[in-house]
Amino acid sequence: MKKIFLSLLLLSTGLISAYAQVKSPDAFLGYPLGSRFTPHHQVVAYFKYLAGINKNIQLISYGKTYEHRELIAAVISSKENMDNLEQIRKTNLSLSKAEKGMNLNKQPAILWLSYNVHGNEASSSEASMKTLYTFAESSDQKVKEWLKNTVVIIDPCLNPDGRERYVNFFNSVKRDIPDADPDAREHNEPWPRGRINHYYFDLNRDWAWQSQVETQQRMALYHQWMPEVHVDYHEQSYNDPYYFAPAAEPVHEDITPFQREFQITAGKNNSKYFDQNGWQYFTKERFDLLYPSYGDTYPLYNGAIGMTYEQGGINAGLAVVTASGDTLTLKDRIEHHFTTGMATLETVSTHSAKLVAEFKHYFEQSVLTPPGIYKTYVVKADNLSRLRKLADLLTRNHIDYAFGGDKSLNGFSFESRKSVGFKLGRNDLVLNLKQPAAVLANVLFEPNTMVSDSNTYDITAWALPYAYGLNAYGVKESINGAFSYIEDKQDVPSAVVNPYAWVLPWNGLEDAKVLIALQQAKIKVRIAEQEFTVGGKTYPAGALLVYRAENEKLNKGVAAKIAAIAKDLNKSFTTIASGYVEKGKDFGSSIYPLLVAPKVAVVAGADVSAQSMGEVWHFFEQELNYPLTVLSEQKLKNIELSTINVLILPDGSYLRNNIEKLEDWISLGGKIIVMGDAIGSVEGIKPFDIKKKEFPAVLEKENLARTYASKDKDNVDNAIPGAIFKVNLDKSHPLSLSLGDYYYTLKTDDKIYEPLKKGWNVGLVKPSSIVSGVAGTNVLKKLDNGLLFGVQPAGRGNILYFSDDILFRSFWESGKQLFINGLFLIN
Repeated sequence: MKKIFLSLLLLSTGLISAYAQVKSPDAFLGYPLGSRFTPHHQVVAYFKYLAGINKNIQLISYGKTYEHRELIAAVISSKENMDNLEQIRKTNLSLSKAEKGMNLNKQPAILWLSYNVHGNEASSSEASMKTLYTFAESSDQKVKEWLKNTVVIIDPCLNPDGRERYVNFFNSVKRDIPDADPDAREHNEPWPRGRINHYYFDLNRDWAWQSQVETQQRMALYHQWMPEVHVDYHEQSYNDPYYFAPAAEPVHEDITPFQREFQITAGKNNSKYFDQNGWQYFTKERFDLLYPSYGDTYPLYNGAIGMTYEQGGINAGLAVVTASGDTLTLKDRIEHHFTTGMATLETVSTHSAKLVAEFKHYFEQSVLTPPGIYKTYVVKADNLSRLRKLADLLTRNHIDYAFGGDKSLNGFSFESRKSVGFKLGRNDLVLNLKQPAAVLANVLFEPNTMVSDSNTYDITAWALPYAYGLNAYGVKESINGAFSYIEDKQDVPSAVVNPYAWVLPWNGLEDAKVLIALQQAKIKVRIAEQEFTVGGKTYPAGALLVYRAENEKLNKGVAAKIAAIAKDLNKSFTTIASGYVEKGKDFGSSIYPLLVAPKVAVVAGADVSAQSMGEVWHFFEQELNYPLTVLSEQKLKNIELSTINVLILPDGSYLRNNIEKLEDWISLGGKIIVMGDAIGSVEGIKPFDIKKKEFPAVLEKENLARTYASKDKDNVDNAIPGAIFKVNLDKSHPLSLSLGDYYYTLKTDDKIYEPLKKGWNVGLVKPSSIVSGVAGTNVLKKLDNGLLFGVQPAGRGNILYFSDDILFRSFWESGKQLFINGLFLIN
């Protein structure tokens, strides 16, 4: 018995000793932190190790990346807080819903630290390990005190796929002794670089749109906690010093005085420690607070204090000589990020009561006095496909909405830019801003964002009605919708036993999926190029038709296959008894051509914009679920029509000798989709009949009148960071189907093209077409009359020109309509 007691005593003593001796990152990894880059799985393993030995750490595994890497977050606080963690979370969440009667006694503030959203900004994941270790080891009495008032959430890597791409590259080329020469191979990443995720998306531009699986899963977790403070860790050029808040102008007008003031408070505390160490830093420059989908602005529009911290260091490797002649090491970068993390914890802890009180006040004010001049936004149900997509986006962002009613209203028309009367319809989306998410909703919908300084870091316009191609109105009254759902009146299948044809209107992405399913089942599908009326019902141009007789010759049981597809995709076909129509052309007319199933390839490589290529790749795989071949540019010389009949050239700058080889392929029936700057690569090459519109050089101000300080003003005159322009459409062309008279394009350049001499000028910009956002005076002089979207027949093939990024960050839904029209409906 004594032996057993002694053994238990020794075991207990050993456990206490082991618990007290928490392994540092150096001890756990087997190398000094900062001497090499840590693979993502080892970062995860270290977080799990700390959570396993410290009861004051709770580890949350919240998802997987596209490449199946684990996404985790660690929650850490004092023992008292961790014992009461779920109640703390629920209370905090209740504050964000403006619920009454919350007991805020001893309610801590929640601080969320996010690391490595850009994969090649790799020092921050290393810093996250040192930060969590310091919290877990808890030998510093100050840290213990800070954690009494603060619950800290640490996400060590928001972009594991991009980080691993960078780390694998670096490890494959680095020397045994770091080469600090900036020109060395280890400081020059190859395409597509590690900044972006698997599909080449910038995850720091995706917070509101949530197009990527990493963002979707992280935002689900974020909205379960709703922190008072969120810090997003980054790196910038290794020649730059450290940046921390307060941010630069423009700052959105809906950001509150307290949010601005606390950025200053946090910045001053950071500067105290940087001053002590003699480290260089800057504030109030470059990084603004406008675009709503950043890791700092999105939290700000959700009641938190959002801040970006930027360490110099992209592609710095383990060591690099900077422009000033100093050597910047990975260890330096880790230490800087670690320091701001600890300083921010101190600031949050010191002001925790004020942060919680202001957080509560923020959402109460949102419900009582929503921001902006409009108290309700009404989005018309012109296209139910895109309206559903919009409703889904609002749901993911926890924005409340309803549908319809029967009222006559007056409001600001997004289309005419005037106050007009309109009728509220049954399926119109009604967004009343009297709700906790009022600020975010207003920012996403306001027709024209007030921009105090046009020297902004990103786009200046994103209003969702324009992005989704839906008519909308801003109403100054508070209006409530009458229904919680869309009334979907699908056609009831008629009792035609032996139909002449099946008909399906073409309205959106789900109809493209039906077309894909039909063609994959070897069913021939035709398109109506003009509207027709049969059985008293008018079908608009773009309707899909399946003729029974021509299909049953080679495809027995076509009716059963169509029924199965309709059931699987929840779509209803109308059956037509006769090929004779009441209005329009009979079904034997040439205006009902067969559609060719596309066999698609996209070009990738060093001459291609990774963002543009990634948008195409993601759209095919994650939305269309359609096969896509990825080609290198060199393969353009050898493509065969039998295997590829559609070729996509994403935005980029291509070699002329590769493009010249495409003439025969196009003339034999190939279709090529040319996007963005790729148009410049094909200009002047047969058979491409496209020419950039040239303008006389804008006269410069007399040099004597210019000062060095006015250089920024000159840049503004020629700037277009991202503005929305109204494009007049040829609505009779298949490229415009389901879009109406206009398309709203996001322009980020001043390029415009001469109308095609041979072909169809589908999308034209007319004078004074800007509707939202910032564009310099010199830019507006150029963008007043010209071609943006066109279709050029060439032999038996077609060339489609898309000047702007119609798949922009995968949230420009009306652009997706343009894309699927061009992809599927033009032979």
